[in-house]
Amino acid sequence: MKTTPEHNLRMAKTIFATVYPYYIKKVESKGRTIEELHEIIKWLTGFDKIKLQELIEKEVTYEEFFETAILNPNAPLIKGVICGYKVEEIINPLTQKVRYLDKLIDELAKGKQLDKILRVA
Repeated sequence: MKTTPEHNLRMAKTIFATVYPYYIKKVESKGRTIEELHEIIKWLTGFDKIKLQELIEKEVTYEEFFETAILNPNAPLIKGVICGYKVEEIINPLTQKVRYLDKLIDELAKGKQLDKILRVA
């Protein structure tokens, strides 16, 4: 799925620390935990709690966030619609990675089992 250059630039320049509290609010409001959120982030990016906190404090953009991430090799198994886009059809690599994270968090908030979210066989 094609996104606009403006949309992709907005995604790249968004500060991760400004979105992170919304991730927490979303999962906690649905009875899930911050620990589960961190597990999802670690699975996708390789960032543990300490590294995640460091990136939040540095106020990195999504672009910087995903430049330093080691994306899980199973990330392409993340499929479905998030924010009106089929995540598997997004052409811009950075926007796709951001939407991978959004999709995982959405699945957590919807009550999906963690092993299914993390694409564990």
